[in-house]
Amino acid sequence: MGNLQINTTQNVNLDYKIVGIGERIVAFMIDGFILWIYAFLVNIIGDALGYIYEDSWTQRGLVALIFLPAMFYSLLMHSIFNGRTVGKMLLKMRVVRLDGTPVHWSNYLVRWMLRLVDIWIFLGSIGILSILFTERRQRVGDAAAGTVVISTKNKTKVSHTILEEINEEYTPQFTNVTLLTDKDVRLIKDTFLIARRSNDFKTLTALRVKVESILNTKSNLYDVQFLDTVLKDYNYYTQKM
Repeated sequence: MGNLQINTTQNVNLDYKIVGIGERIVAFMIDGFILWIYAFLVNIIGDALGYIYEDSWTQRGLVALIFLPAMFYSLLMHSIFNGRTVGKMLLKMRVVRLDGTPVHWSNYLVRWMLRLVDIWIFLGSIGILSILFTERRQRVGDAAAGTVVISTKNKTKVSHTILEEINEEYTPQFTNVTLLTDKDVRLIKDTFLIARRSNDFKTLTALRVKVESILNTKSNLYDVQFLDTVLKDYNYYTQKM
């Protein structure tokens, strides 16, 4: 398992572990098992429909319609769950862009379409060889989409001291904090901590006014709450990329 360093749009370096072939195969098998269960249930439904519809063509059409979501399982799961399928969720991995930008649905579409080459036509041999012999452990679909599969198990935290730890359940309040730069946030946090320790309320108020002017926003929060929220929101969005 190799390392991958991604520079986000806020110029923050994030260090990840690239997932190897073994874990990807296990995740694929978990997803395959889920699809097998789904197909089994669809078959039971099809048998039940046989008692309702005497026309076999109607029965087959309804069964095909019910099974249709399974055909797009990978595409739908990755798009809805931020680069993860059930298998990836269980093994704590997900698909990300190499350049650090959010993965677009078109990237997932490219990966899904090239599964035909990576997995189905050549019985997985192309995908396995591609993962084994490429530096970033990418299958053909990943290379074409500009994506890579990373592990989120032991993701190295952002090394910059400007950021803070937040809970997984944290909900940001200011979506426009991305207008700030890495340098801005470092200065804000340093000034905030010094002023707070010394109870320098005048500086806190001046800092709050300056930040509000940059973000072009107004808030009813007190100065300390406002600045603390801005720092946490910045942390949230940079880690979410």
